[in-house]
This record gives sequence, structure tokens and C-alpha cells, in this order.
Amino acid sequence: MKKKMLLLNTTVLLGLGGVLSTPAYASTIQDMESHKSQIQNQRQDVQSNIKAASDELTRLQAEQDQMKAQLERLTIAEEENNQKAQKTEADIKETSKKVEQLEKEIKLLQEKLEKRNDILKDRARSLQESGGNVEYLQVLLGSSSFGDFVDRALAVSTIVDADRGILKETKNMQDELKTKQADVKSKLASLEDMKAELDEMTVQLAAQKKQKDALAKELKDKEAKNEELKASLQSKDSSLADEQSTLEQNIKDQKAAEEAARKAAEQAAKEAAKKAAEQAQKAAAAPAEQADSSSAQAETPKASSNDVAPTSAPAPKASNVVTVGNRWIGNSAYVFGGGRSQSDINHGLFDCSSFVHWAYSQVGVNLGPLGSVSTETLKHAGTQVSSSQMQPGDLVFFDTYKKDGHVGIYVGGGKFIGAQSSTGVAIANMSSGYWKQKFNGRVVRI
Repeated sequence: MKKKMLLLNTTVLLGLGGVLSTPAYASTIQDMESHKSQIQNQRQDVQSNIKAASDELTRLQAEQDQMKAQLERLTIAEEENNQKAQKTEADIKETSKKVEQLEKEIKLLQEKLEKRNDILKDRARSLQESGGNVEYLQVLLGSSSFGDFVDRALAVSTIVDADRGILKETKNMQDELKTKQADVKSKLASLEDMKAELDEMTVQLAAQKKQKDALAKELKDKEAKNEELKASLQSKDSSLADEQSTLEQNIKDQKAAEEAARKAAEQAAKEAAKKAAEQAQKAAAAPAEQADSSSAQAETPKASSNDVAPTSAPAPKASNVVTVGNRWIGNSAYVFGGGRSQSDINHGLFDCSSFVHWAYSQVGVNLGPLGSVSTETLKHAGTQVSSSQMQPGDLVFFDTYKKDGHVGIYVGGGKFIGAQSSTGVAIANMSSGYWKQKFNGRVVRI
């Protein structure tokens, strides 16, 4: 009887163990876990690529921001130079009108003087024929020109009052004529300077427009690449998220099915054991011992953390006048007459002389009032030295649209830093090419 009970109990336990093992589910979970591991490895690679692409996006965004800022500076510079060009053209037209008016007045004066000349000649001829004042005749005959005659005749005290009045009026007309002629010459010289400035601004505007257009195209191309890269990353990330979500749901469903099967197996085993025990009791009329076994497995997810230590970079600091302007390289624009207000300086808008003034002010050297600084004031600001003795920090001058029309700061090695019309603040080579041709040898040491 005991052998029969032992055999029955063994059969029940083997049946329970067979139900609980569920080899079909175990095989499915194992395959899914293996697939999950593959997906995790793949995701690590994708996440690494995403991080690299994100870093590249950040770098490109910073470059874009810098390019946009430069584009804004060039736009401001172009607008201001356009306004200055328009004002210069208006000044030229206004001055031209004044010159035309002065020329008309000069012509009228000359006609009046010719008439006065005829009158005085007639009077002098009549005086000679009537045997008049000898001293007066000597003045007439000894004069080298009509103007000289008027000046000498007024010094003769014996001429008649009528002649004296005519002579004084003529003298006044001559003086007025000289004044107007000098005024015309001055205004014509001013016109020539304004015209030269206008021509220079026209060149600057063309260079700035070319630079602006190139920068705008480059910016547009980079923005397109950024958008393409961004869309690609988003697509990868979305695909990865969908695949991960599907896998996690499948694993969840499979574990739920496994748990249901396990519970069903346990319940079936209990019922089978109970039934076997009852049968054994009936057969042996003795109590039977029943043993239950259960097991539980728990997975503890691994935790990991990545700590990134913050880093900081020291801010660059200018040390002297030769290097202090480097901060504006690539961050400035040329404006004719610019750099004479704090707003212009904040936006990096300079012309050649205002940049030199600013650079020296940064190292504690005042080159005179900012509002009136020019190449003319700067060439008298220090001591002129020979170009053969040129050293870093010296001012160097170039004949561009006029004599000494451009100025920069010599940095050594045949180069100088200055605000150039086509580039804004930049370092240029004066030992060859354009600037070598324009360098006039003037060097001023501050």
C-alpha cells in the first residue's frame, strides 16, 4: 500500500513540475529578451549618433547666430552708407547751384568792371587832352594792369571827386569779385572732396552688398542642412521609440500570458494533488502527506547614471593696442563716418579713424574728441617716423579716395589691423597687393 501511495505522489509531483516548466513560453521570452538586447544595443548606437548630430546642430546654431548678427550689422551699415551717399549727392547738387549763382554774379561784376574801365579810360583820355593833372596821368601810364591802376589812382589826392567816387566803387566791386572767386574755388574744392567721398561710398556699398548677399546665401544653405539633419534625427528617434514601445508591449503581454499559465498550472497541480490524496486516503485509509513547492523570481533593473561636470572657458582679454581690436574681426561692419557714438560701437560699426580711436582708448590713450576724429587729426596725433623704423602699434596711412584717406594700426610682419570697407575690422597685408600700392609711407608713432 505504501508503495502505491509513493508512486501516486511521485506521479503527481512530476505532473506538477511538467506543467510549471512551460517550455513554450520560456522559449518565447528567451527569444524576446535576446531581441530586446539587440534593440538596446542598436539604440545605444542610434543614441550615440543622435548625440553627435545634436552637438553638430548646436555648433551650427551658434554659427548661424553669429552669421545672423553679422548680417544685421551689414544691413545697418548698408542703410547708413546709403543715407550718407544720398545726403552727399544732395549736398553736391546744392553746392553746384551755389557755384552757378556765384559764377553768374561774377560775370555781372566783370561786365560792370569793363564798363567802369571804359568810363575811366575816357576820363583819363579827356584829362590828357585837356592838359590835366600830371600826377594822375603818371598813375595811368605807370599802371601794370587795370586793377593796379585803380589801387594807385585812389592814392592820388589831386583827382576830381567824381573820379574818386567811380574809383572807390570800382575798387569795392573788384574786392567783391575776388571774394566771390575765392568762395567759388572753396566750394569747388568741397565738391571735389564730396564727390571723392561719394565714389568711395559707392565702392563700399557694392562691396558690402556682395558680402551681404554671399552671407545670406551661406546662411540659407546652412539652415536647409540644419532642417534636413533635424528631420532625419526626428525620424530615427520616432522609429526607435515605436520599435521600443512595440517590444516592451510584447514582452509585457508575454509575461502576462506566462503568469496566467503559471497560475493555471499551479491550480491544476493543486487540484490533481488533492484528488490524488483523496484517492490515496480512500485506498490506504490513512493520512497522506502532500508537499507543495513554489518559486518566485524577481529581476532588479540595473541603474546607471552619467554625471557631466560643468566646464567653463576663461574670457579672452586684450593686452595692447595691437590685439585689442581682434574681438571685432568677423563681428563688425564698415560705415562711412560710423563709430562715433556708443550705439555704433556696441554694434561694431566703425570707419577707419574711429576704429583706431577706439583701439587706443581701450589701452588708456586718448586721441582727441571722438566726434571729430579723422585721418587728418590722426596724422598729427603723434610723431612721424620713417617707414623703415615702423613697429607694432604705429599708425600707417594709405592714399585711397584722397591723400591719407585710410589709416590702420601696424601689427608687425608687414600687416596692419583696421576697419576696411569690404570686410569691417580685419587684418590686411600691406607688403603686397592693393595695400602695398596704396601705402604712402606716412607712419605716426603715438
